[in-house]
Amino acid sequence: MSDDPLPSPAAYIAAVLTLYVDLPDTPLRTSASDQWLARRFHDDGVPLHVIETALLLGSLRRLIRPADAPRLSPIRSLAYFRPVIDELRAHPAPESYLDYLRLKLRQAAAALPANLPKSAPADDR
Repeated sequence: MSDDPLPSPAAYIAAVLTLYVDLPDTPLRTSASDQWLARRFHDDGVPLHVIETALLLGSLRRLIRPADAPRLSPIRSLAYFRPVIDELRAHPAPESYLDYLRLKLRQAAAALPANLPKSAPADDR
């Protein structure tokens, strides 16, 4: 899986940004800096499965917290996930981990209150 060729830059960037905005606690739309960073991941040869694993893992780390922990502010940038991407590039996850994370995120997202709408990003351009 890690030796799969990367999609075209446009397809890769679209896939990364779609994965990002589909997460809980992320903006409804991406910013110019999110688009630039997705392009950078492509240029650096980061496989899409590493990106998806990092996005799911980072999101789950936020969602699965003690009930009495203070609520975290929404994620405002794809850059939030860069340390997790770097972590997974240094220490790759097993191939089956991605399916596990998808399941766990579905479960965690289903437990979220329904009154937490996503928000548009701040205009940081």
